[in-house]
Amino acid sequence: MMPQSLDMITRLVGFDTVSRHSNLDLIHFVRDYLAAQGVASQLVESPAGDKANLFATVGPQVEGGIVLSGHTDVVPVDGQPWETDPFTVTEKSGRLYGRGTCDMKAFIAVGLAMVPRMLQAGLRRPVHFALSYDEEVGCTGAPPMIARLAREIARPAAVIVGEPSSMKPIMAHKGLAPVRTTVIGHEAHSSQIQRGVSAVMTAARLITFLDDLMAENKAHADPDCPFVPPYTTLHVGVVHGGTAVNIISRECSFTWDCRALPGDSVQRYLDKFRAYCDSLLPAMRAIAPESSITTELLADAPPLTSDGDDTAQRLAMRLTGSSACGVVPYATEGGQFQARGFSVVVCGPGSIDQAHQPNEYIEIAQVEACEAFMENVIAHCAS
Repeated sequence: MMPQSLDMITRLVGFDTVSRHSNLDLIHFVRDYLAAQGVASQLVESPAGDKANLFATVGPQVEGGIVLSGHTDVVPVDGQPWETDPFTVTEKSGRLYGRGTCDMKAFIAVGLAMVPRMLQAGLRRPVHFALSYDEEVGCTGAPPMIARLAREIARPAAVIVGEPSSMKPIMAHKGLAPVRTTVIGHEAHSSQIQRGVSAVMTAARLITFLDDLMAENKAHADPDCPFVPPYTTLHVGVVHGGTAVNIISRECSFTWDCRALPGDSVQRYLDKFRAYCDSLLPAMRAIAPESSITTELLADAPPLTSDGDDTAQRLAMRLTGSSACGVVPYATEGGQFQARGFSVVVCGPGSIDQAHQPNEYIEIAQVEACEAFMENVIAHCAS
């Protein structure tokens, strides 16, 4: 048996919303779909106007509702060995394959597919949709929408962020801070190493320093920490630098991220890293005064913490039948909602193990579990 939301999943996955592209086609589709059922939407556009968040309310504008939060962007498929078209849903062996099936268009699709049920149920408390852009590049798109939600909608009881958690409630996650470091050195013939300042080799030392910081965290990790891994991580994902093998490189940049445990400080790592950069500069500038190292914090998505307001957690446990809430190492927009005073829980279909992978998939059983969960959301808001 196929899930009732399959058509909506197929429609959403069919929009190529890789973060470097616009998401407007998907957002306009959702706006028009909701409008056809008498539900008005509000768009919160990006500064360039090429992307947008969307929020909408189904039911009365009263307090105590539930926000269904999801991001519409997906990670790239470039260079990945896909066996099927990543933007066409393919059903095989009880799974739905396609980019975003797991992370995280299935959750959005299930909610949207059930809008007719919400309207028929006579909701006494509203269901709000909050769809964002650019989550995958540092959770940079959602904050303006969250600010408007805080001002414009009746205070909800809970925000449910539908990231893949195998439909298990999640009460806490790490933060995410993407960072870009650029090294400027001095070009010379590679046979005259004394005349140049290698940006690439300097960057390599900086990358190793970050790895050493993480190794120190690992060595001193609290064995009772519930996170896996149980320490703040530092990871370099992209490196660009150099011109040719026989040219001492003038420029090298690398992008890295810090995923801090709740209670840890991203700034602490930035301060240590910048101090190490400063220690390298005198020797570089003795050869080439124009040498430099600059580090830019691209975004800072805070961790989700168990802050004492467990309203959303208790609700998600009741709606899923779970007896406890867990923690996850990945970041979501949940921390941004929490920073604006919302009670937040993460709970969505699929496993993070399949996210960002070639041949990304979601188990059909997970979609059906999400549909059952959404029925419980509707029943709760109608009661």
